[in-house]
Amino acid sequence: MPDSRRRPVVRCPDVGRFDEQFQLIRKNIESAVKGKGDVIELLILALVCGGHVLIEDVPGVGKTTLGKALARSVDVGFRRIQFTPDLLPVDITGTSIFNRATGDFEFRPGPVFSNIVLADEINRASPKAQSALLEAMGEQQVTLDGVTRRLESPFTVIATQNPLEYEGTYPLPESQLDRFLMRLEVGYPDRAAEDSILSDRGAREPVDGIDPVVDAAAVRWMSEQLEAVHMASPLRTYLLEVADATRRHPGLSLGLSPRGVLAVLRAARARAAASGRNYVTPDDIKALAPVMLPHRLLPKPEGRVRGLRSSDIVTEIIDSVPVPRKGG
Repeated sequence: MPDSRRRPVVRCPDVGRFDEQFQLIRKNIESAVKGKGDVIELLILALVCGGHVLIEDVPGVGKTTLGKALARSVDVGFRRIQFTPDLLPVDITGTSIFNRATGDFEFRPGPVFSNIVLADEINRASPKAQSALLEAMGEQQVTLDGVTRRLESPFTVIATQNPLEYEGTYPLPESQLDRFLMRLEVGYPDRAAEDSILSDRGAREPVDGIDPVVDAAAVRWMSEQLEAVHMASPLRTYLLEVADATRRHPGLSLGLSPRGVLAVLRAARARAAASGRNYVTPDDIKALAPVMLPHRLLPKPEGRVRGLRSSDIVTEIIDSVPVPRKGG
């Protein structure tokens, strides 16, 4: 039975401007997740881009809550997978079951067949289980028993991960990391935000009070608008020079892939549209670089021994590559 208390969901063709819809989703999430406006904005950008997000931080800072809040704000299918050491690939993709009545095998879809998939503590599952997500994340499809099945749009995987020094975890391979549009850190809330959390926490979780404010058609509409956001030729050259700098850097054994370059382009367009602009600026690229590039790069072993981090190299490259001048 429909819940009469739910707020009306914005549906196409009633979708307004991109930035208005973006802020509508953001404010809805912020009603439950306090003091994390920047992280929330990046999470919505990933959804609109059709990308995936890896949220890595210590336990208890709201990683899972963020994923739930986004899923509840959009009227689409949502499934949560708790990753554990005994998880099998078929627990993610699904499997074929023999039906005695019909004499045929019937496919039972797994939880990956949803619009937003929360992969909770993804690095607690074995590499074999993690690999079940590779095709879905890279090509938005699942192939099982020789049959390829498409996943419905929008499709986003939000994975949470505990730091690798914790017991019982497996490092994600580079091929899987490159499929994540962004890697985010939530961090501890500031004093005011934490006080607000304590004041608002009642008998139920704040996320339980969130209702959807947009639907799948609205998200698809927002995704389609990104092609109309202009990126000038000097900015494309700037992005290519940043990518080339990562590939030539003496401290890196793995630079930015072409997939990573395309991801930055699309995310920069989404950030511009969310700001009410129909053009990309250098600031869009520079703001996204810290969350989009480091996890795609691999420092050389000798650099890792010295404590060199890929995030430090990204900062160095962004500071060294000349930014195109206005009108130039």
